[in-house]
Amino acid sequence: MLVHIIIIIIIILLFLIVFTYINSYNRFQDFIIKITEVENKISDCLNNKYDIILKLNENIKEKIKTKKNLVDDLSEIKKDEIDDFKLDIILNEAMEKVNFVKENYTSLDDDKEVDELLIQIEDTDESLRACKKYYNETINNYNELFNKFPYSIISKILKYEKKDEFKKEKKKEKDI
Repeated sequence: MLVHIIIIIIIILLFLIVFTYINSYNRFQDFIIKITEVENKISDCLNNKYDIILKLNENIKEKIKTKKNLVDDLSEIKKDEIDDFKLDIILNEAMEKVNFVKENYTSLDDDKEVDELLIQIEDTDESLRACKKYYNETINNYNELFNKFPYSIISKILKYEKKDEFKKEKKKEKDI
């Protein structure tokens, strides 16, 4: 009789361990899927912004009659394998240069093509901000699992690692 009780207890414990493992694994997978989806959306937004900046660069060069690139040679970026964090920084720097040129050439103030491209960039930036916010919230929730039992054990077994969040854009003193 005692042997039967011990066997039942062992079966119940094994069931609980397996159930806990499966539940934890699925929770991690839910986050990984969400993170992958939003990373793809961020990549799409950044690629869209990249294309618009290239058009804007060519458009402004044409309008102010210069052969010099306003922004650094962005075509080289596509050849390099850089991550979205770095691409975001590069594109923001490129936009600062475009805005600087636009401010210094008053002939561009009333140009509809330039304005239309700038509106497209603003729309893309708005989508990008929303994606980054969602990404950061999801990453924070994902990273919190590493500090909770039993997820901390499962993360070590599955060799999951914490992820970095998208850095918020720092305001420069002149912008403030």
